[in-house]
Amino acid sequence: MAENDGQHLLGLLLQDEQALLERWLRDAAVHLQGRASSAELERAFRDLLTALAKGVSGGGLDLDHEAYGEVRALLSELSRDRARRGFTPSETAVSVFSLKGALFDLAARAGQGTDAILVASRWVDALGLLTFDSYVRAREEVIAEQSEQLMELSTPVVKLWEGVVAVPLIGTLDSARTQIVMEKLLQTLVDTGSEHAIIDITGVPAVDTEVAQHLLKTVVAARLMGAECTISGIRPQIAQTIVALGIEFGDIPTKANLADALLHALRGSGVEVVRRRSGGGR
Repeated sequence: MAENDGQHLLGLLLQDEQALLERWLRDAAVHLQGRASSAELERAFRDLLTALAKGVSGGGLDLDHEAYGEVRALLSELSRDRARRGFTPSETAVSVFSLKGALFDLAARAGQGTDAILVASRWVDALGLLTFDSYVRAREEVIAEQSEQLMELSTPVVKLWEGVVAVPLIGTLDSARTQIVMEKLLQTLVDTGSEHAIIDITGVPAVDTEVAQHLLKTVVAARLMGAECTISGIRPQIAQTIVALGIEFGDIPTKANLADALLHALRGSGVEVVRRRSGGGR
């Protein structure tokens, strides 16, 4: 029975490919409302239609069959492209579901009964679910990439002076972000040959034991590269929290603000900093 169903479905796909494609394009375009060009849709649907015929011919109605490999690849590519361009799951899946109307028309013209229509409907539904799953995975990948890019943008390493670099941290410091901070800081130390690094936590809302551990890891990594680290931005509230939690920074210099940390690093580099008097003398 399933084999006959597959043969009937294959007959529909091959009966009048151009008419099937035109109806499929027309129905999909109505739902997409110009978000994808006619040429783009026609190219994608024509490739997919050819792959679907091969899939049914070799694997019947079983979408897990190896004959559907090209179909799965095309649907995955379609979903990934739509996810990156901001299409909704519905707008992505409708490209497949729109095939139903075209198949129903051909089935009616061929004089096939309700059973053939139900088979085609279930088959397209399965394709739609496959497309939806592919879209969800692609969207998760896009979100992960964007999150990583945002973390990189929010953790710049800047050169303050010859031999002195700084990492101004803003927001929560977690394990993933700590890894990015370490990588960027260490690479900058290598590229610039700097011997002093300042980690400024003025923009970190709170420091708990976990955050402190992340800071210490970053300092240790920088020291292994031969750079001395100073932590700046220790506000009164942060200082009280650190004391209350019993967090120990050991011999790591800490300063209230970035200016004090820079002054400390400059003096450590042997740079003499002299304040000018208002009258212009020294």
